[in-house]
Amino acid sequence: MQTLPEAIQEKIDAFIKLCTPDDVVICNGSRKEYQGFLDKMESMGVATALKNEGCYYFRSDPKDVARVESCTFICSEKKEDAGPTNNHEDPKAMKERLNSLFSGCMVGRTMYVIPYLMGPPQNPMSKVGIEVTDSMYVCVNMYIMARMGEIALKRINEGADPVMGLHSVGMPLPDGKPDVHWPCNEEKVIAHFPETREIFSFGSGYGGNALLGKKCFALRIASTMAREEGWLAEHMLIIGVTNPEGQKKYFAAAFPSQCGKTNLAMIKPNLPGWKVECVGDDIAWMQFHDDGRLYAINPENGFFGVAPGTSEKTNPYAMEIIRKDTLFTNVALNGDSVWWEGMTDTVPDGLINWKGEKHDKESGEPASHPNARFTAPLSHCPNLDPATFSERGVPIEGIIFGGRRESTIPLVMEAKDWTQGTFYGATLSSEKTAAAEGKTGELRHDPFAMIPFCGYHMGDYFAHFLSQEKEGRQMPKVFSVNWFRKDQDGKFIWPGYGENMHALAWMFDAIEGVVEKKETAFGYLPKNLPIKVDGLQEILSIDEEEFGKEVAENKEYLKSTFGDRCPKALLS
Repeated sequence: MQTLPEAIQEKIDAFIKLCTPDDVVICNGSRKEYQGFLDKMESMGVATALKNEGCYYFRSDPKDVARVESCTFICSEKKEDAGPTNNHEDPKAMKERLNSLFSGCMVGRTMYVIPYLMGPPQNPMSKVGIEVTDSMYVCVNMYIMARMGEIALKRINEGADPVMGLHSVGMPLPDGKPDVHWPCNEEKVIAHFPETREIFSFGSGYGGNALLGKKCFALRIASTMAREEGWLAEHMLIIGVTNPEGQKKYFAAAFPSQCGKTNLAMIKPNLPGWKVECVGDDIAWMQFHDDGRLYAINPENGFFGVAPGTSEKTNPYAMEIIRKDTLFTNVALNGDSVWWEGMTDTVPDGLINWKGEKHDKESGEPASHPNARFTAPLSHCPNLDPATFSERGVPIEGIIFGGRRESTIPLVMEAKDWTQGTFYGATLSSEKTAAAEGKTGELRHDPFAMIPFCGYHMGDYFAHFLSQEKEGRQMPKVFSVNWFRKDQDGKFIWPGYGENMHALAWMFDAIEGVVEKKETAFGYLPKNLPIKVDGLQEILSIDEEEFGKEVAENKEYLKSTFGDRCPKALLS
C-alpha cells in the first residue's frame, strides 16, 4: 500500500487531531476490503444481504433521506461570488463552526481515509480527491461510484493535488455507548470552500450529502475549477446515438433530478435501426480540444439512481444493471429481495417498508421512500458505450435541456445559435421532486439543472458557458425537450420511454441538416414526427403569445435574480 505525500498526511493528521477517532484506516479500494465492510455491516444489522449476488439493503433514519440544500453552503471569500442562489458563509466563521462540530465527533469510531479518482484512469481531464469519513456505508458507496484506493494514490504521489473532504455522521460513541442503526445528527452542514478546494460535511450519512465525490466535488467544487481552467462541469448525462446508417453522434443532456435523466441515458429505442449507448447518467466534464471539438467524460464509475418508477417498462437496462453487486437504500423489502412503487403493477403482500415496518397497503403510504436509491457499477450497464473509458473522451455534437413541465414548453425545439441555447439552459424550470427539500409539484427555476450544484455566482456561470463559443470551435447544437406535457384531462400526451427516440432521432438529423423544421422566434420545431400520438401537433407547436410571455417572465427572473452579473446577451 502506497503512503500519502507528507503535505497530504499533515492534513489527515489535523483531521485525526480534531475528530479523535479510535482507529484510522487508509482504504486500498480492493474488492476484498469492500466485501469486508459489507460483511461487518451485515453482522451489525446495518446491511441486509439479498438473494441476488452481491446485493445489499440499507435503511436510513427517516430524518436523513435527501439532499439538505438549506444546510449546504458556499464559503467564498466574497459573498457576491457565491451569488444569490447559494447559501453563503464567511470562510473563517464557517471554519470556526465546523471546528466546534467536528471536535471529538469520531470518538468510539474508525476514521476511513478514501483516496479516489474521478474519471477514466488514463484521461487527462480526470481529477483526484480524498474523503475522510467515519461511515462504512460511505466507503462501500464510494467504492462503486469512484475509482478508489491505489489508483488514486498513484496519481496523488505523482503530484496531483486532491480535493480534500471531511465527513462525519456526527454521532460519537463515548464510554462504549451503543451505536444506532443509522447514525446521523439533527444539525447538518455541508460546506464547500471553492478557493481552497475543500469540502466539510457533518451530520448526514445519506447520498450526495455524504458521498463527497458526487455533487460536492464533481459539480460544486469542479464548477469553480472549470471556470478557472476553461472547461465545463455539468449536471448532464452523456449518450452516444447511432442511426440506421451507422453514423454516431454524442449528446450531453441536463435535466433536474427525477426528470427522466437516467431513463434517457439508458433508453431502449422503439425506433427500428437506432441504437443508444450510455457514457454516464448524471455528470459530464467537458473541454474543447485542439481539433476545435467539445469532448466529455463521465467522472463517475457507477450509478446512484432513483429507484421508484424504475421497471422493465420504463428502464429495462437499469433493471438489468441492478441484478447483482447493487446497494439499495430506503426501498421496501420483499422477502430476500426488494420492491418499490412502479416496479410492478400490483403491490406484493408482506412487504417491509423503508422505515422497517410491515407495509399497510390500505394506508396510501408508499412502501419505499420517493427518493430511494440504488448504487450500481457502471460496468454492469448493458448499453455502455465502448468509448466510456476513452483517453480522449467523446465528442459532443448536441446539448439537450429538459425539465418537467405540464404546459407551454414543446416536445423538442432547436436553438438558432449558442446564445439562444444558453438562454434555454438559463431559463430551465421544473416541478420539484422528492430528491430535494420543498413542496413536490411546485415549479422552480433551475438554470442548467445546476441551481443546487453550482459553486459560484450563476450569472458568472452563464457568462462562462457563453464564453465557450470562440473562433475555430465546432459548437454543439442546443435543444430543449419536454416529455411531460399534459392534456386537458391531466394525462400525459407523449408516451415517453422508448418513444423518446423519435425526438432524439429528430435532433440527430437536425445536426446533420436533413430534417424539415418550422422557424419561430424562439427556435426551430419539427414539422412532424413519424409516430401516431393523440395531440402530437399540440406538443410540436408553441403558442407564440403564451411562449413569448414566458420568455419575458424568464428574462425578468434572470434580471431580478442575477442583476448586473447576468450577461446582457441573455436579456436582449
